[in-house]
Amino acid sequence: MDEYDSLMYTGTLISGGAFAVLGVAGYCLNRYDSKPLGHDAAIKLSNQSIELEPGHRASHLAPKGELINSMYGCTTTHEAFMRGLRISETGDCLGVRKGHSYEYISYREVYERAQRVGSSLLKKGVSPNEEGIVGIFAGNSIEWVVMEQACAMFSMVVVPLYDTLGTEAVTFVMKRTNMTLVMADSTKKASSLLANLQESPMLKTIVLTCDVPLDLKQQGKEKNIDILSMQSMEMLGLANIHEPIPGRPDDVVTICFTSGTTGEPKGVVLTHKNFMSVMGSIIAVTKSQLYPTDRHFSYLPLAHIFERIIHIDVFIHGAKIGFMGGSIRDMMADIQILKPTIFAAVPRVLNRLHDKVIQGAAKSKALSTIFHFAYSRKLALLRKGIITRDTVWDKLVFGKIQGMLGGHIRLMFSGSAPLAKEVLDFVRCALGVQIWEGYGQTESCGGSTVTLEHELEGGHVGPPLPCLTIKLIDVPEMNYFVKDNKGEICVRGDCVMREYYKDPQKTAETVDEEGWLLTGDVGRWTANGSLQIIDRRKNIFKLAQGEYVAPDKIETEYMASPLIMQIFVDGDSLKTYVVAIVVPDPEAILPWAKKREMNGDFETLCKGQALKEELMKEIKEIGKEAGLKSFEQVKDIFVCSKQFTLEDGLLTPTFKTKRPALRMHFQQTIDDIYLHNETHSAQ
Repeated sequence: MDEYDSLMYTGTLISGGAFAVLGVAGYCLNRYDSKPLGHDAAIKLSNQSIELEPGHRASHLAPKGELINSMYGCTTTHEAFMRGLRISETGDCLGVRKGHSYEYISYREVYERAQRVGSSLLKKGVSPNEEGIVGIFAGNSIEWVVMEQACAMFSMVVVPLYDTLGTEAVTFVMKRTNMTLVMADSTKKASSLLANLQESPMLKTIVLTCDVPLDLKQQGKEKNIDILSMQSMEMLGLANIHEPIPGRPDDVVTICFTSGTTGEPKGVVLTHKNFMSVMGSIIAVTKSQLYPTDRHFSYLPLAHIFERIIHIDVFIHGAKIGFMGGSIRDMMADIQILKPTIFAAVPRVLNRLHDKVIQGAAKSKALSTIFHFAYSRKLALLRKGIITRDTVWDKLVFGKIQGMLGGHIRLMFSGSAPLAKEVLDFVRCALGVQIWEGYGQTESCGGSTVTLEHELEGGHVGPPLPCLTIKLIDVPEMNYFVKDNKGEICVRGDCVMREYYKDPQKTAETVDEEGWLLTGDVGRWTANGSLQIIDRRKNIFKLAQGEYVAPDKIETEYMASPLIMQIFVDGDSLKTYVVAIVVPDPEAILPWAKKREMNGDFETLCKGQALKEELMKEIKEIGKEAGLKSFEQVKDIFVCSKQFTLEDGLLTPTFKTKRPALRMHFQQTIDDIYLHNETHSAQ
């Protein structure tokens, strides 16, 4: 049995009559009717932000422009960790799974290990300033955090490297930053670094979190690269111990390079102030007070901002972190052993959980009946502002679902892409937890808005964080105007990146002279002052799993096919794949059909399955040869016999495709493609 199918264990409760347990509904509702949404909260939800001027809004927590830039007096990430150290001292900090339990090292141990590693970095010649660049080419682990804390303790800069960047981009980043030292978590990664030394000539040291094979060490020696273990680094530091050299709020913490979907990777330069302003704001808005007993399950990549923000929240409160064991297949087992109280999710995880449970409930009429009745009762409570997992329905129906995530989650955060309203409702009902949904970019240190406590409506991302203000500007080419409360989202505050690393031109294109970050996203202010994301000004969009897609690049590759005259690639931020509208070239298709003794005119051929299959085969082969990633490859197409024309408003005067117009023109078709695929997958 699939473990998600086992969530629907409630079928064992139904014997003889599906409605035998439904009489307890009155008990459930009567028990919780005394906890309606408070009057003050209702007023707050109806007025979520302050209008400073048309299209420009701020948080109620910063009404006079006094923006939050710290929390608990902590102005740097190092100070945040030190606060956690004072709270927990020898209490649990970082844990890994050993058999059927998690084993931890304490806050004191993390501090001492970080001091030793930081001292060894100094010994290795890494400067205690923003020129001191340290690469981390590894998955989430104790060593990742120890190295990160060592850099923060000694004013050095972390540059994450990750597999999906690709070898070419990794070497580009190393060369651009003059990186001299990299920590890696496998001999394979170390060998890759050695094989590309000509592109990163400054590299001098590779630190492995695993044992160093003698042959690898010899290979490094031959190329004047010192390869040593993390344990050896700590021993070196212990012999050359140095007092910390902590940074200041405006000092650089990290440079996060994008995956380079539209060209060379861009390095987002982020400071302590960036991190602490976002962290302080999220704590202030969500009132998410953590305790040393709280546990966070760390599985989202630390190479990206979202997970690192959550880590700071954990550290500043002296709570603990348990890491995923390394395999996605073991993730559910890890969670059930750790029993996290804090869970950071991305829509892909929650969407999958939702879909699997719904599909499981549909396997029999009895299961479906009991599940949907129970769900309706929890939904009725939710509409009253009551989120709970202490009802009879939780005991009879939803307890197993909660158990799959450990059964103890009390705080949940979602980011990277929007959640559908039905999934939000499902999480709050089935898991019985509040879930905060946020919006931001790496350039704004991951945070710009977050939904409020007691918010039950979906379809928006909440009001501005109190570390920034947000304004909309006109986008006339897409018919979005501030007078209609619509426009490109611009962010200004202490969360905004300092610059793109060594790229003043792109920096000037993204952050204007007044300090406004031009996000490229198009938003709308709702009547209650929350923000909705409604479009993308730049031709880039994000899929549900958080991957960015540049459709222009994909279209350019596919246009290499002689069978294709025009193509429009599009996606949905609630879906995990892209689709396309394809206009075949009649001059190529008619001979193709004749050779195969196929009858019919061009329009008839376009409606046939044979041509669609041929086009899909063609573009898949082209995409594979071009090195497109799996999420960039089109999963399904609609074959259109009518060309995109200037007269139809689908092309510009220079015959470029008008993406907003094409999306509007083919929206129903695109929706039908997704519906067909989802229906087929569910069967």
